[in-house]
Parts: sequence; structure tokens; C-alpha cells
Amino acid sequence: MSKRKGLLLGLVTVVLLFSGILNLTQAQEFGTNWSAIFFPTNNLTGTGVGVASINGINFNWGVGGPIINGVPVPGMPVDNFSARFTSTQNFQAGNYTFTVASDDGVRVYIDGQVVLDKFFGRPLASDTFTRTMTAGPHSLTVEYFEGIDQAIIQVQWAFGGSVATAGPSPTAGPTNTPAPTGLPSIPSGSITATVIRAPVLNIRSGPSVFSDRVGSVLRGQTYQVIGRDSNARWFLLQLSGYQGWALGYYLYIPQNEFSAPVASDFVLGGNPSAVTGVVAQSFATVRLRAQPTIYAAQIGRITWGGAMAVTGRTPAGDWYRVVWKGTEGWAVSAYLRIVEGDLNNVPIVNSP
Repeated sequence: MSKRKGLLLGLVTVVLLFSGILNLTQAQEFGTNWSAIFFPTNNLTGTGVGVASINGINFNWGVGGPIINGVPVPGMPVDNFSARFTSTQNFQAGNYTFTVASDDGVRVYIDGQVVLDKFFGRPLASDTFTRTMTAGPHSLTVEYFEGIDQAIIQVQWAFGGSVATAGPSPTAGPTNTPAPTGLPSIPSGSITATVIRAPVLNIRSGPSVFSDRVGSVLRGQTYQVIGRDSNARWFLLQLSGYQGWALGYYLYIPQNEFSAPVASDFVLGGNPSAVTGVVAQSFATVRLRAQPTIYAAQIGRITWGGAMAVTGRTPAGDWYRVVWKGTEGWAVSAYLRIVEGDLNNVPIVNSP
């Protein structure tokens, strides 16, 4: 078909999908009085722009930038932006079904606990989960990013009925209450970091939002800083029994953060070969090949929206050597975009 017809068909498909989600969930609640901070990046970093008095998260911005209450959010691009929505909503006691539609990535917290994590990015999709809520106010946080093309985010919930209460049960005997797990000790004179801007902060295996999540820390907790990236944006923390990276935006560091040593052990997706600190994200399904040629054997399939470390490139820059799910191979660069790091730091590899 012609390019024009293909584009129209694609737009109609998106509209129908989104309309279907609306029709299936029109009895649900969107909540009221949300506030948001929008960022001109796809990873919730940069200078944020605050927006208040948002009556529900129910937006289909198409291929344009974000518009709230009929007004474009200033400074936001049409692609590669992100937002964090927050609110406190009152619930009656009972079971609730939550429906979340997004294009691209979304993450949802209820009372500081992650209940949905699809922040890796994907085409338009809808997720449903159930949760038992106690009566009273509950904090909700929705983190969203837009990559390319369509920008859609919708969060709704529906009351599913009261929770049945069990009859009286025998009184249990005394039990030993386990002692709470303490935070790791911090040597005197160490650089420290305290979590201040998130109720729950993800800890990752490398200095990138695309690195594996290896744990989490809570607001108000303080840890020793044992390393940083070269720009002092990410910090390597000493936790209980392991080390992990946290984004500096969410931390308070009373000392000079540049005094921490630069840690060069960049790890993405558990792959120690990813030492360049450069991350690419796909915007198509891409074949992973053994050599930088379309005639080489296919050794993997990179999914749309997948993130991977870049460890090499051809002299012409038409192929990137990447690490995808533990396998190193080659992918056509035309279907990838650099989202972290400097491509100039990636070594040129001559074809065998």
C-alpha cells in the first residue's frame, strides 16, 4: 500500500485500541487533584516543570507534546519526555481492579510500593491488576515516559466489592518477633547519601535507568557512597550485603559529591562486558547477528523498546556491537538510538 495509506491505517489502529480501552473501563475512576512534574528527557531527569490541578490521568497526545488542561507543558519535546504524577486518593475498604494503558513506559506505586513496572517501554498496551485497599487516603505515584511516535497514558480503577471478613479464630500463642534488619554501618569520615525525593528508590546494577533493578531503599535512609560516574549523576552505594547504583537527583549528599572515586565497573543487564557506559534503545524489532552483516547468522531478537549496552561499532557506524540479554552480537544502528553515554567512547571494531 502507499505510505499515506499505511500511515492512516496505523493512526486508525491506535485510535481503535485506545477507544477500546476507554469503552471497557468507562465505569472506572481516574481520581482527582493530581499534580505532575514533566521532564524533557525519557528517564525522569533534567529540569522539571510542575503542573497542578490535574483531574485524572487520561491522556492521548498522539505524536505531539504533552498538553494539560488545554495548555502545552512548556519546554517539553514531542518525543523523549517523561513525567511523574502524584496524588492522594480516598478509597473505601475493598478490592479494586486497576487498569493502566501506556505508550511507552509506565511504573505505578501505591503507598510507596511498586505495583506495576513496565518502564522498559513498549507499544500501546494495557495492564490490569487487583489490590485490596483499606479505608482512607492512599498515596499514588505514576511514572511515565514517552519514547517516539504515539504518547498515551491512562490510569483508572474500579471498586470490586467489600472484603469478606473471617470469623473469630483462636488466639495464637506468643511468638518471637524477628529483630528488624539494620542499615549497614558507615565508617567515620565517609561520603554519605540520604534518600529525600522518593518514597522508594530503585537501586540498579549500573549507572543507568536501563540497568537491572537489584533492590530498593526508602526515603530517609542513609548509606555510604563508595563511587560515582564521571558526571556525578549516579552514585554507587554500599547496602546490606551488596552494592548498587542510585540516581543522584533523589539523594542528599552533604559532602562534595565529586570527592567520591569514579567507579568504572559499568554493568547493564548483568553483563560485565558493558564497560563503555553507552546504552542504546531499539525502536523496532531488530535481529541480533553474529557479525556486522545481514548475511551473518541470527543469534538473537531484540524487542521493540529494548535497552542494551553498546561495546563496539563499525568504522562506518552502520552497525553497533551490543550486549542483549547476556549475548554479545551486532545490530543495525539505523534502528537504535543512543540514550545514555557518548558514542565517541565506543571503540571502532574492524570487520573480521
